[in-house]
Amino acid sequence: MKHRIVFATGNVAKMREIRLILGDLGCEIVSMKDAGVDPEIVENGKTFGENAEIKARAVWQYTGDIVLADDSGLVVDYIGGEPGIYSARYMGEDTSYEIKNQNIIDRLEGAKGDQRSARFVCNIAAVLPDGRVIHTEATMEGQIACRPAGREGFGYDPILMIPEYGVTSAELTIEQKNRISHRGKALEAMKEELKRILEEEA
Repeated sequence: MKHRIVFATGNVAKMREIRLILGDLGCEIVSMKDAGVDPEIVENGKTFGENAEIKARAVWQYTGDIVLADDSGLVVDYIGGEPGIYSARYMGEDTSYEIKNQNIIDRLEGAKGDQRSARFVCNIAAVLPDGRVIHTEATMEGQIACRPAGREGFGYDPILMIPEYGVTSAELTIEQKNRISHRGKALEAMKEELKRILEEEA
Protein backbone atom coordinates (compact mmCIF):
# COMPACT_ATOMS: atom_id res chain seq x y z
CA MET A 1 0.00 0.00 0.00
CA LYS A 2 1.49 3.32 -1.06
CA HIS A 3 1.29 5.99 1.58
CA ARG A 4 1.23 9.73 1.26
CA ILE A 5 3.21 11.85 3.72
CA VAL A 6 1.71 15.23 4.56
CA PHE A 7 3.99 17.71 6.31
CA ALA A 8 2.20 20.31 8.45
CA THR A 9 3.95 23.37 7.04
CA GLY A 10 3.46 25.95 4.33
CA ASN A 11 7.17 26.83 4.31
CA VAL A 12 8.56 26.19 0.80
CA ALA A 13 12.23 26.08 1.91
CA LYS A 14 11.36 23.59 4.64
CA MET A 15 9.47 21.39 2.14
CA ARG A 16 12.53 21.35 -0.13
CA GLU A 17 14.69 20.07 2.74
CA ILE A 18 12.04 17.50 3.72
CA ARG A 19 11.72 16.12 0.16
CA LEU A 20 15.51 15.92 -0.11
CA ILE A 21 15.82 13.79 3.03
CA LEU A 22 12.63 11.70 2.88
CA GLY A 23 12.59 11.33 -0.92
CA ASP A 24 13.77 7.72 -1.00
CA LEU A 25 10.92 6.41 1.19
CA GLY A 26 8.90 5.90 -2.00
CA CYS A 27 5.96 7.97 -0.71
CA GLU A 28 4.38 11.07 -2.21
CA ILE A 29 5.41 14.00 0.01
CA VAL A 30 3.14 17.04 0.12
CA SER A 31 2.68 20.11 2.29
CA MET A 32 -0.60 20.64 4.11
CA LYS A 33 -1.32 23.40 1.58
CA ASP A 34 -0.87 20.89 -1.27
CA ALA A 35 -3.25 18.59 0.61
CA GLY A 36 -5.82 21.41 0.80
CA VAL A 37 -5.78 21.50 4.59
CA ASP A 38 -5.43 24.65 6.69
CA PRO A 39 -6.71 23.99 10.21
CA GLU A 40 -6.66 26.50 13.04
CA ILE A 41 -3.75 25.27 15.17
CA VAL A 42 -3.28 26.46 18.75
CA GLU A 43 0.25 25.57 19.87
CA ASN A 44 -0.33 25.46 23.61
CA GLY A 45 2.03 22.59 24.47
CA LYS A 46 4.70 22.87 27.16
CA THR A 47 7.46 21.20 25.10
CA PHE A 48 8.66 21.08 21.48
CA GLY A 49 7.29 17.51 21.31
CA GLU A 50 3.81 18.49 22.50
CA ASN A 51 3.60 21.34 20.01
CA ALA A 52 4.79 19.16 17.12
CA GLU A 53 2.14 16.56 17.99
CA ILE A 54 -0.62 19.19 18.26
CA LYS A 55 0.21 20.37 14.72
CA ALA A 56 0.44 16.86 13.29
CA ARG A 57 -2.85 15.73 14.86
CA ALA A 58 -4.68 18.83 13.65
CA VAL A 59 -3.81 17.99 10.02
CA TRP A 60 -4.18 14.20 10.48
CA GLN A 61 -7.83 14.65 11.49
CA TYR A 62 -8.52 15.91 7.98
CA THR A 63 -6.33 13.59 5.91
CA GLY A 64 -5.73 10.30 7.76
CA ASP A 65 -2.36 10.05 5.98
CA ILE A 66 1.05 9.80 7.63
CA VAL A 67 1.27 13.37 8.94
CA LEU A 68 4.52 14.93 10.10
CA ALA A 69 5.01 18.22 11.92
CA ASP A 70 8.03 19.79 13.55
CA ASP A 71 8.51 22.29 16.31
CA SER A 72 11.87 23.87 16.82
CA GLY A 73 13.51 26.77 18.52
CA LEU A 74 16.58 28.22 20.19
CA VAL A 75 17.43 27.29 23.80
CA VAL A 76 19.92 29.58 25.57
CA ASP A 77 21.18 28.18 28.90
CA TYR A 78 22.32 31.50 30.43
CA ILE A 79 18.79 32.94 30.28
CA GLY A 80 17.00 29.86 31.64
CA GLY A 81 16.37 28.12 28.31
CA GLU A 82 14.68 31.11 26.66
CA PRO A 83 13.28 31.68 24.07
CA GLY A 84 12.64 27.91 23.83
CA ILE A 85 9.16 26.91 22.67
CA TYR A 86 8.33 30.61 22.37
CA SER A 87 11.11 31.22 19.81
CA ALA A 88 8.73 32.35 17.04
CA ARG A 89 6.65 34.48 19.42
CA TYR A 90 9.55 35.83 21.50
CA MET A 91 9.16 39.61 22.02
CA GLY A 92 6.02 39.43 19.81
CA GLU A 93 5.52 37.69 16.46
CA ASP A 94 5.85 40.94 14.52
CA THR A 95 9.21 41.83 16.09
CA SER A 96 12.05 41.47 13.57
CA TYR A 97 14.73 38.83 14.18
CA GLU A 98 17.36 41.58 14.09
CA ILE A 99 15.78 42.99 17.24
CA LYS A 100 15.24 39.56 18.84
CA ASN A 101 18.83 38.51 18.12
CA GLN A 102 20.30 41.73 19.49
CA ASN A 103 18.17 41.38 22.61
CA ILE A 104 19.57 37.89 23.29
CA ILE A 105 23.15 39.10 22.71
CA ASP A 106 22.54 42.04 25.10
CA ARG A 107 21.14 39.72 27.79
CA LEU A 108 24.33 37.63 27.65
CA GLU A 109 26.60 40.62 28.26
CA GLY A 110 29.44 39.50 30.51
CA ALA A 111 28.85 35.78 29.84
CA LYS A 112 32.02 34.04 28.66
CA GLY A 113 32.88 30.74 26.94
CA ASP A 114 30.67 27.86 28.06
CA GLN A 115 28.31 30.30 29.78
CA ARG A 116 27.16 31.21 26.26
CA SER A 117 26.10 27.62 25.43
CA ALA A 118 22.94 27.33 23.38
CA ARG A 119 21.34 24.98 20.87
CA PHE A 120 18.69 24.67 18.25
CA VAL A 121 16.22 21.90 19.13
CA CYS A 122 13.87 20.20 16.68
CA ASN A 123 11.20 17.66 17.56
CA ILE A 124 9.31 15.90 14.78
CA ALA A 125 6.03 14.15 15.46
CA ALA A 126 4.50 11.65 13.03
CA VAL A 127 0.87 10.61 13.36
CA LEU A 128 0.37 7.33 11.50
CA PRO A 129 -2.86 6.38 9.68
CA ASP A 130 -3.91 4.23 12.67
CA GLY A 131 -3.44 7.16 15.07
CA ARG A 132 -0.16 6.01 16.62
CA VAL A 133 2.40 8.75 17.25
CA ILE A 134 6.18 8.60 17.02
CA HIS A 135 8.68 11.33 17.85
CA THR A 136 12.28 12.06 16.98
CA GLU A 137 14.31 14.92 18.44
CA ALA A 138 17.74 16.32 17.67
CA THR A 139 19.86 19.35 18.53
CA MET A 140 22.52 21.52 16.94
CA GLU A 141 24.87 22.64 19.71
CA GLY A 142 26.67 25.96 19.72
CA GLN A 143 27.28 29.21 21.55
CA ILE A 144 25.70 32.63 21.27
CA ALA A 145 27.96 34.83 19.15
CA CYS A 146 28.98 38.30 20.34
CA ARG A 147 27.50 39.82 17.17
CA PRO A 148 25.25 38.53 14.37
CA ALA A 149 26.97 37.23 11.20
CA GLY A 150 26.00 35.57 7.94
CA ARG A 151 23.21 35.80 5.40
CA GLU A 152 22.32 32.15 4.84
CA GLY A 153 19.44 30.82 6.88
CA PHE A 154 16.91 32.84 8.84
CA GLY A 155 15.61 33.54 12.33
CA TYR A 156 18.25 33.00 15.00
CA ASP A 157 20.82 31.48 12.60
CA PRO A 158 23.08 34.60 12.61
CA ILE A 159 23.72 34.39 16.38
CA LEU A 160 24.36 30.67 16.96
CA MET A 161 28.10 30.07 16.57
CA ILE A 162 28.99 26.47 15.64
CA PRO A 163 32.38 25.86 17.36
CA GLU A 164 33.65 23.06 15.07
CA TYR A 165 33.16 25.30 12.02
CA GLY A 166 34.06 28.60 13.69
CA VAL A 167 31.12 30.33 11.99
CA THR A 168 27.48 31.03 12.77
CA SER A 169 24.66 28.85 11.50
CA ALA A 170 23.90 31.63 8.97
CA GLU A 171 27.42 31.28 7.49
CA LEU A 172 27.22 27.52 6.84
CA THR A 173 26.57 26.24 3.31
CA ILE A 174 23.23 24.46 2.81
CA GLU A 175 25.12 21.12 2.53
CA GLN A 176 26.99 21.69 5.79
CA LYS A 177 23.80 22.74 7.50
CA ASN A 178 21.80 19.72 6.34
CA ARG A 179 24.51 17.46 7.73
CA ILE A 180 24.53 18.93 11.22
CA SER A 181 21.24 20.81 11.59
CA HIS A 182 18.73 19.90 14.27
CA ARG A 183 15.98 19.49 11.66
CA GLY A 184 18.19 17.51 9.28
CA LYS A 185 19.17 15.06 12.04
CA ALA A 186 15.61 14.72 13.38
CA LEU A 187 14.35 14.10 9.81
CA GLU A 188 17.02 11.44 9.20
CA ALA A 189 16.00 9.70 12.44
CA MET A 190 12.32 9.93 11.45
CA LYS A 191 13.13 8.48 8.03
CA GLU A 192 14.60 5.39 9.72
CA GLU A 193 11.50 5.01 11.92
CA LEU A 194 9.12 5.33 8.95
CA LYS A 195 11.23 2.97 6.84
CA ARG A 196 10.91 0.31 9.55
CA ILE A 197 7.14 0.82 9.82
CA LEU A 198 6.62 0.72 6.04
CA GLU A 199 8.73 -2.44 5.76
CA GLU A 200 6.63 -4.13 8.47
CA GLU A 201 3.50 -3.37 6.42
CA ALA A 202 4.97 -4.59 3.12
